[in-house]
Amino acid sequence: MPKNTKLRERARALTKNHKIALAGVATLGAATLAFSAVPSGGQTTTIDAASASPVAYSSERVKDVKASVTDQLAVASVKVEAIEAKKKAAAEAAAKKKAAAAEAAAKKKAAAAMKAAAERKAELARQAKEAASRSVQRVQVQQVAAKATYANNLDGWIRQSLDIMKSKGIPGSYNGLHRNIMRESSGNPNAINNWDINAVNGVPSKGLLQVIPPTFKAYHVPGTSWNIYDPVANITAAANYAADKYGSIDNVFGAY
Repeated sequence: MPKNTKLRERARALTKNHKIALAGVATLGAATLAFSAVPSGGQTTTIDAASASPVAYSSERVKDVKASVTDQLAVASVKVEAIEAKKKAAAEAAAKKKAAAAEAAAKKKAAAAMKAAAERKAELARQAKEAASRSVQRVQVQQVAAKATYANNLDGWIRQSLDIMKSKGIPGSYNGLHRNIMRESSGNPNAINNWDINAVNGVPSKGLLQVIPPTFKAYHVPGTSWNIYDPVANITAAANYAADKYGSIDNVFGAY
């Protein structure tokens, strides 16, 4: 029993290289065996295998193992690099997709803001237009109301004419107009003079302030009627003529 134990311990002590070397020796020993062949003639031929070229297996196998491990490591390294490259490409694609989504969202938000601003601007313009329209309507209503305040008689005609004269910068007073009207036509808007020199010349004086047609046409005030018999138009044109010739209708006390 003790003897067998020592053999097992020695066997364990053998290194990998030793085992490979022993395998080579065993192989070489087997190769050197003499093979005997008995030919048909009954003679024995001895072949000495030791004369053949020796074959060493141990060092070649070690080299093959090393080369195989190196190749496997290289393949594994390539695989790892390929996996890392795929991960990197996937990460870059995800980042690009995220950036594109963010850019699209920003553009959409900007477009919505621009649309809202345009709608707000349009709404403000509409409100301004409506306000202006209401303002014009109020002015028109006020003008109609103002016209409605003038009575359709001599007093109303004089007052309306005075307002127009004031807006045009034509001087004159109520008393000056009334006094000259009563002298010229006694307040009759259809009065016509068919006997004075103007009538003889074919241009008779007409209306409240007895204005001849050429004078009425020359001193007609915009905004009034072109009808010489219209009371307001007649008064305003005559006052405009008197202001040009005498400074004011108030300065007229006779034929003019």
